[in-house]
Amino acid sequence: MKLISFNPYRTLGIPNITYIKPENMFKEIDKVKEADYILFPEYWQVNSLVYGLKKRIFPNINTFHLGHNKIEMTRGLMTTFKDAVPYTKIMGKNNSSIEIIEEEFGYPVVAKEVKNSMGEGVFLVKDRKELKTYLENNDTLYIQERLPIDRDLRVVYIGNKVVSAYWRIGKEGSFHNNIAKGGSYSYENIPIEGVNLVDKIAKTLGINHAGFDVVYAYNKYFILEFNVLFGNEGIKKRGVSIEEEIYKYILSDLGPNKPMGPDRGRKIIS
Repeated sequence: MKLISFNPYRTLGIPNITYIKPENMFKEIDKVKEADYILFPEYWQVNSLVYGLKKRIFPNINTFHLGHNKIEMTRGLMTTFKDAVPYTKIMGKNNSSIEIIEEEFGYPVVAKEVKNSMGEGVFLVKDRKELKTYLENNDTLYIQERLPIDRDLRVVYIGNKVVSAYWRIGKEGSFHNNIAKGGSYSYENIPIEGVNLVDKIAKTLGINHAGFDVVYAYNKYFILEFNVLFGNEGIKKRGVSIEEEIYKYILSDLGPNKPMGPDRGRKIIS
């Protein structure tokens, strides 16, 4: 079995891997063509690999396309699991944007940049002045109701199953729960309903590698977003090997009839 990774940091420890820098894809195109599986390409490579070379990639094409930004993600969720999405409005910026947002949401309201992660680009807008600042810096507006929460549930889905779940609890008085923003972990009292919701969504949308952010408010579970390239510190603290889960999934996806080469070493092509 021949595997190629374009991201060595996320595939460290997986056997039968050849690492190629993304910018060298065309220089090493013969090796790419021979590969059984391509792991963690960059987004600009995805369409060429899947539609051009007919390659299996991990994460899969569904995950890349739906997880590319918050708009694609939210519209996919609203189409299939509308009740699990907080009230959200995605719109272009115009002269009536402020009035529309104030009328439909009021303050405070959550405003997000279309493409960002780790808590960056997510703002709690408390008044018109802050809303104007957000509008000045964003051409596409992503506005969402603020939910009464002090934590969120990170549910990690790899391959075809949930492999870990834990609470991220924000510092007192903080709007963000992200670990990168100073939040803390808790592995206690993980709600099976939230985990099952993620499992159902991932299977419905065909997502095979994502960290879902789930919250509980108004007696139901909501999906805030999911991240294709999520942090793994909270998972490793539970003794879960992401690389092992990825490798097992790839083996099962290729099937028992695919030969495995004897060389389990790794080489880096720069």
